[in-house]
Amino acid sequence: MKLSTRGEYGLRAMFDLAQHYGEGPIPIKSVAERQDISEHYLEQLIAVLRKAGLVKSIRGAQGGYVLSREPEEITVGDIIRVLEGPIAPVECLNTAEGESCERAETCVTRGIWEKVRDSISDVLDSFTLADMVAKANQMRQDSKYYMYYI
Repeated sequence: MKLSTRGEYGLRAMFDLAQHYGEGPIPIKSVAERQDISEHYLEQLIAVLRKAGLVKSIRGAQGGYVLSREPEEITVGDIIRVLEGPIAPVECLNTAEGESCERAETCVTRGIWEKVRDSISDVLDSFTLADMVAKANQMRQDSKYYMYYI
């Protein structure tokens, strides 16, 4: 399973909004510049995130975007599922509830792929935007202690 730029850039944008949570609406242009993402592409991603209820838009001169919930309440898995769809390493796990591929009852590998899917989901759901912000702050703090002399 490989994530597309939708998932990667969308997560970076949501992380950026989480870093500035509580500061009011953040213009999409600011997020695009800080995260080095095309503003046009970011607008498309934000529209999907807004429709899913993860971000809110604020209109007006001082408008922009804010997270719809606190960073502690939004997981990486929430974001990835909205932008990438269901987390499944093989197509047969993408079937709707109650449906299944014709080989499901006798497929030995299906159990393995289910465990892979569940492991990936567990990892993505174990990290929140608040965790990412805390990690970034820690990394920034750690880098202050390195002094380089030439």
